[in-house]
Amino acid sequence: MSEPVTPTESELQPDDEAPEPRREPMFNLPPVVLAVMGICAIVFLLERYVLNDNQQMTLLYDGAFIPVLYTGQYGFDWFLFTRPFTYAFMHGGLAHIAVNMVWLAAFGSPLANRFGAARFAVFYAVTGLASVALFWAMHPYGEMPLVGASGAISGMMGAAARYGFRIDRSSGQAAFAGEPLPIAIVLRSRGVMTFLGVWMVINLATGLLGFAPGIEGQIAWEAHIGGFVAGFFGVRFFDRPQPSE
Repeated sequence: MSEPVTPTESELQPDDEAPEPRREPMFNLPPVVLAVMGICAIVFLLERYVLNDNQQMTLLYDGAFIPVLYTGQYGFDWFLFTRPFTYAFMHGGLAHIAVNMVWLAAFGSPLANRFGAARFAVFYAVTGLASVALFWAMHPYGEMPLVGASGAISGMMGAAARYGFRIDRSSGQAAFAGEPLPIAIVLRSRGVMTFLGVWMVINLATGLLGFAPGIEGQIAWEAHIGGFVAGFFGVRFFDRPQPSE
């Protein structure tokens, strides 16, 4: 007759411990988006808390986009090549940078996951350049410095509209799904057109009427339009080929 055997403690424990459930990070932002946000934050903190008044003016003159400098009346300096890009990492106040970083996280993250880091970085630069191009065309003798990432972020909104704001989370990273929609289909989409209409009204209201609570200076709606148009019509040049099903 067999006797019952009391299992030892080691036998009661499983050979392999059950894996802990995976926890999603609170802020699941692509590294390239975090890098842009980090540069903007560092520049803002340096300008506000490290540089003296003279250094701040030097940074503003050499880093911001000033339209009148491109009319040929003030001679040549090497910063003429860099200002159309560096301005997009500078901001005029806490509310300005805070609003832009929220929109950058919202629209830049799925776009960066879709494009990849290199394409997204080029997209940021190109849409920022398109923003100041239209701003300069409308204010060639303007003397007020233009700063802020909102032109490039407007380009991201334009690109998002071409995807119909469709999000795919199957890979664990939110990305815009499907091929960019033909413009004719976008124009027939009620949801997309409603968003674009509201966005346009807000831009015109804040720019022409100067209504932007908490944000110092006037809103450059022309730069927003320039970035948006570049992103809307140029998204296919940056889109990565998607794997065929």
